[in-house]
Amino acid sequence: MSLLELRVFALSSGEQKITVAIFLLWHTAWLDPNSGDSMTPAVNAAKKAKVPFQLHQYQHDPNAPSYGLEAAEALGQDPARVFKTLLAADDAGKLYVAVVPVTGQLDLKALAKAVKAKRLAMADPKAAEKATGYVVGGISPLGQKKRLALVLDASAQAFDTICVSGGRRGLEIELAPRDLLKLTGGVFAVVGYSKGDSTTT
Repeated sequence: MSLLELRVFALSSGEQKITVAIFLLWHTAWLDPNSGDSMTPAVNAAKKAKVPFQLHQYQHDPNAPSYGLEAAEALGQDPARVFKTLLAADDAGKLYVAVVPVTGQLDLKALAKAVKAKRLAMADPKAAEKATGYVVGGISPLGQKKRLALVLDASAQAFDTICVSGGRRGLEIELAPRDLLKLTGGVFAVVGYSKGDSTTT
């Protein structure tokens, strides 16, 4: 199913007014999980585990300021149930995965506590890409090249399903939060916070 947008333009030529109706196919579409266009390690992992999931595709805008918010808007989803995948590293370079709502930010101190690390910083993008096998903006918590300790923000428990990256820009996979943890060996913890909450660092 696709969202179709109708735009009507009125063009004037002399005394005649020509009304031109242009049908534009909007960014979002449902994908067949067996389609070659949708096959990524993340999709393969969900299929292999035989967990229920749905795929959503949209046209990625390279100029979008936020990959996550772009996905939520393009798919018409509540941003609170669309999650982004972030990587952090400890002083030794060990990587950890945090999955938090696109509407908020990662609390590095809370993540460090959840994974029992002394101190964490955001991972170098190249290191994140090398460890996961995905490119920034399309990093999925599923099907990563190397299994890393993963923490899913506890807010996900409020939803039957959430959306996370499907393994490339413009592809989201929707599944139950507990199935995400089942596939990744992750845990729930409060590791995200609202951008407006200045009390969290």
